[in-house]
Parts: sequence; C-alpha cells; structure tokens
Amino acid sequence: MSLSLTELKEKTPTELAEVARSLKLDNVTRLRKQDQIFAILKSQAKRGEKIKGEGVVEILQDGFGFLRSAGSSYLAGPDDIYVSPSQIRRFSLRTGDTLTGLIRPPKDSERYFALLKVETINYQAPEEAKNKILFENLTPLHPDERMRLEQEKGENSSSEALTARVIDLVSPIGRVSGGCWCRHRKPARQSCCNRLPIRSRPRNRIVF
Repeated sequence: MSLSLTELKEKTPTELAEVARSLKLDNVTRLRKQDQIFAILKSQAKRGEKIKGEGVVEILQDGFGFLRSAGSSYLAGPDDIYVSPSQIRRFSLRTGDTLTGLIRPPKDSERYFALLKVETINYQAPEEAKNKILFENLTPLHPDERMRLEQEKGENSSSEALTARVIDLVSPIGRVSGGCWCRHRKPARQSCCNRLPIRSRPRNRIVF
C-alpha cells in the first residue's frame, strides 16, 4: 500500500488517528497533526512501502529547493519536500515547475521530507519535460475557446448553478485565462471557486 503526503495533509486529526490504528501504531492520537503524519510515513518507510509527494518547486539561492503545497498558499512550511541540487541540475528544474515523485521521511538530523525520485514534471514524464521551451520564450496567445461554466439542469446544485450562471453573464472565462477574484476573506473566495464545475473537467486546473 502506498501513501500520499498530500492526501494525509488533507485528513483531519481524527482520520489520521484511524490510519495510525490500522497500521497498529500506538501513542499517535495525542500528537500534533504534523507529528501524526511523520509517524505514519516513517512506519510505512520501515515496511518498505512507497510514499508519494507533490508540489511546486521553489529553488533557493543556495542551489537546493523545496516543493511547496497549494494548501499552504505555496508558502514555506514544515511539510515542504526537500529537492537536492543534483536533481535540479539533472532535470533542468526551474521555480514554478510542478513535481510528483517518491519521497522519504526526514532522518534524525533532518527537518524535511526529501524527494527520492522524480516521476513527473508539469504532469509529463521527466524525459519529455526536459525538452520543453522555457515559459518566457513562448509566444503569448489570447484565449480562443470559451469555457461555459453553466451545465445542463440537474448536473449541479442550485448554489453551483447560480454561481456559474452569474460568472457566464458578468465575466465570461476563456480557456487558459487568468483573473482576479476579490473577496474580503480567503475561505469565501475558495468556497466560490470550489463550487464551480471546472474541476470536474479533466483538462482544467485552478491555481490560486
């Protein structure tokens, strides 16, 4: 059984305690959430199980980098994944690349998870991603395909339908376009975006 660091971070402390019990781990319930995750992943590593992680890489001036997560608004945090300078050079990584791969828990003298093997770069095989043209060298194109958020009747709830209908009328969205969503509170902003039917379509991704 393989576990994902991203999936574990999305679980509540109660759900993590259930996972720990299924792995026959003791004295995990009273730990902080981060320590619960560490204990679960260390147990899996000792059993030889694979641990997967993902994030957006930020390369620091010292040559190494970290995978930041969307759940932390891509800011530095204790659950970041260390990326070595050799991996950065080998795959010609740049800040902003999205990586997925196998990771390991921190050792006794370490503070962070570490990336062992890169499986995908920007959702492609590493061999394909290495030959991609740099983003700043690409020719910008205007969106030429409209994305209709409103779906057929009955495919989404009334709140989803209302939000999608209003955006279609007031501010139509094109595929591969950006926008500014102004709300006083971040939870309200994300709540509105989560109600949109964009995520159900395979080709679409929302980046906050």
